[in-house]
Amino acid sequence: MWDHLCLNVISNQESIQKLLKWFPYNKGGAFKKWYGNHEYIVNWENGGKELHDFKPRAVIRNANFYFRKSVSWSDVTSSTNAFRYYPSGFIFDGGSAHSAFSDDINKLYTCLAFGNNKFATEIIKAINPTLHFHIGYFDVLPYPVQLEGYLYEISKNAIILSKYDWDSYETSWDFTQNPIIRTQQPTLELAFKAWQQQNNAAVAEMKRLEEENNKLFIEAYGLQDELTPDVPDEQITLTRADREKDTQRLVSYAIGCMMGRYSLDEPGLIYAHAGNEGFDPNRYKKFKTDADGIIPLTEMGWFDKDEADYRIKEFLNAVWGKDTEAENMLWLAEGLAKKNNETPEEAVRRYLATKFYKDHLQTYKKRPIYWLFSSGKLGAFQALVYLHRYNESTLARMRTEYVMPLISKMAAYAKTLEDSKEASSSAAETNRIEKQLLALHKQQAELSTFEEKLRHLADQRITLDLDDGVKVNYGKFGDLLAEVKAVTGEK
Repeated sequence: MWDHLCLNVISNQESIQKLLKWFPYNKGGAFKKWYGNHEYIVNWENGGKELHDFKPRAVIRNANFYFRKSVSWSDVTSSTNAFRYYPSGFIFDGGSAHSAFSDDINKLYTCLAFGNNKFATEIIKAINPTLHFHIGYFDVLPYPVQLEGYLYEISKNAIILSKYDWDSYETSWDFTQNPIIRTQQPTLELAFKAWQQQNNAAVAEMKRLEEENNKLFIEAYGLQDELTPDVPDEQITLTRADREKDTQRLVSYAIGCMMGRYSLDEPGLIYAHAGNEGFDPNRYKKFKTDADGIIPLTEMGWFDKDEADYRIKEFLNAVWGKDTEAENMLWLAEGLAKKNNETPEEAVRRYLATKFYKDHLQTYKKRPIYWLFSSGKLGAFQALVYLHRYNESTLARMRTEYVMPLISKMAAYAKTLEDSKEASSSAAETNRIEKQLLALHKQQAELSTFEEKLRHLADQRITLDLDDGVKVNYGKFGDLLAEVKAVTGEK
């Protein structure tokens, strides 16, 4: 699908000439000022032929304004305004996202600064008592001609700060590298502190810009007795540095490097094609990508160096050097809520096996790019597969290279436990081993059932059409995947 995505066209005619299918879609979104909420795409192939053919259910309005740069805001408002700048290339939703257009960037930036200030907030409250702020209300707002030059600079700088913030996270189309790594500090702890300082400075600068914006309007309209320029911290919509969340994001980026989505050698998205076609392992020299895009996640660490936790350690060493391995692993584990009785390695392994996928689903709003194949609730076998590297032989490889060897390993381990039980002279020790054996036998049964289902689907050589989206493709694998109902929406 990424091959068919087109960014930054400036007209409907150009979109047709590009001969591509998917285009950015402005759908409004969460409370976010200045820049952001670039999260959706829409099929506009051949000038939106599929949508036009879907009439009367599909209503297309004002298509002549499509792809033009704009100032936009969500239909449903809160206690304060949140206007955003959208560059060229977007189709807009007329219901949930309203937009104002101008070929004059100065006017757009002026409108943006006006929309994001206290003066406009008070006017909007006066003319619109509801939660919905339609374009008709926007049209009656006074345009601050006398402040144009001043507001342009404020908007420009606020957009720069907000865009940098938006692009620091991997869900952005313009994401280049994890911000902690980008600081180029000698250890993970120092890198996070540097990122935290950068983030705090950005928040402080945005607060200064927004308060300057408020002050200009207050002074221009003589509202010193009515309004103050102060902006509460919670209204600054930049993301705050957070050790727990940023640690999770770093792990996600490391998984992306393992899968080949990202590389420590090049910025930005490296591989997001289909079926593993055109995948070039030579683009991953500093940290090698996984050979097959299948990464096991097991709490027992059955697969040694192939396990995600081992590769996390390799990743940290590739970024910060092996001589800082111990302190980096400890810092990472503590950020992942390490327990007192755990080693850093155990804490990382537990997070990957039990919580990573839940965080991944939340980050990608239940449209995951790494899919968790799971044997079931007991977690006898789990492995991540990168959606874009999946092909018709992936399931067969998973079965022969991972599941069948694991069946043998579990059988050997069960034999070891049986031998230990027979040799034990302690009742307490015998009881402990019996509990281990009981748990292991349950996992073996779960794994056996999974293997049968996996063999059946592997024989089908299932292919994916990425244009169908995650929801449709995810449902092709039955209960081999975790969180099926959450992703597909099935009840």
